[in-house]
Amino acid sequence: MRNIKFMLRKEFRQVFRNKAILRMILAMPVIQLILIPLAADYEVKNINIAVVDNDVSAYSRRLTEKIKSSGIFKLSDYGQNYNAALKTVGQSKSDLILSIEPGFEKNLIRERSAKVHIAADAVNGIKAGLGAAYAQQIIADFNAEIVKELAAGTEQKFPVTVSSALRYNPYVNYYLFMVPGILVMLVTMVGSFLSALNIVAEKEIGTMEQINVSPLKKHEFILGKLIPFWVLGMLSITIGMSIAYLFYGILPAGSFLVIYSYAALYLLAVLGVGLLLSTFAENQQQATLFAFFILMVFILMSGLYTPVDSMPEWAQWISAFNPPRYFIKLIRAVYIKGSGFNDLGHEFLVTAAFALVFNILAIFSYNKRG
Repeated sequence: MRNIKFMLRKEFRQVFRNKAILRMILAMPVIQLILIPLAADYEVKNINIAVVDNDVSAYSRRLTEKIKSSGIFKLSDYGQNYNAALKTVGQSKSDLILSIEPGFEKNLIRERSAKVHIAADAVNGIKAGLGAAYAQQIIADFNAEIVKELAAGTEQKFPVTVSSALRYNPYVNYYLFMVPGILVMLVTMVGSFLSALNIVAEKEIGTMEQINVSPLKKHEFILGKLIPFWVLGMLSITIGMSIAYLFYGILPAGSFLVIYSYAALYLLAVLGVGLLLSTFAENQQQATLFAFFILMVFILMSGLYTPVDSMPEWAQWISAFNPPRYFIKLIRAVYIKGSGFNDLGHEFLVTAAFALVFNILAIFSYNKRG
């Protein structure tokens, strides 16, 4: 313990002398948690739509106005020429084309059915898919309004009534879903990236050789490097949760104890990753490249933006070995559902295994280079 005490004293002094690390730890959660959720929004707005109205009737104009007033679509072109509308798509002025066939109003009144056609610019597949889905929903609402109007005063009945409810996040608060996930990635960067650079910096300035000839044991060296960044990581998640509350009004529905307990375990795992990376890097440039590659995999296969269940089966198998996946799942469950220890035992066990494996590998890998 005496050796570890001296090692920790040295590490904390080294960290506090490094103004760049302190700025990253303090400023990075603040800036990124404010900017990223505001910019990386799932909601697609301002979709340009061209309407080809071949009916030019009261109902066709009413449908066009309903689409315009939705707040999602901007009318980029209105006319009776489909080829002209298609040209606006080619010029990137329109994202969707809504084609209303001749006899639209007459068919609705007499036959209670009418057809429209939606064509989407699939260069941006996400925008095309969501735009078409939004348009279909608006048309379905329009259809329901017309059916009620035509059925008024008649004996026609609609025996099936559909009701729906959104559980846990009834107002579909995007920030409640995204901010906790971004917080996980910030803690991951502090744990893995900064710890890797710290050891490599020792190699570059030549102090690693002094440590190697000192009576310090290998596991004492690893603990001395791990504990300061573990403390800073816990500070980082505290700052992040404070920003989530101050800027977005978000508080966990569950216990802070669950989040802090898991964060303490998770930081051991990602710090082990950083320490392991540092044993293979000879300079900070190599460490940065290694860390960048690992972080890209962590982010893209964590379920932060794309649900893991929507990935191909082979990608789901790879993501099973991705530590951020489990923290994102856990912190969202605590924030949104109020889940507790009994609900999240699997995540704790898997992360404990990660922490054990990565740190053992870091110790043995450092031994080979001691």
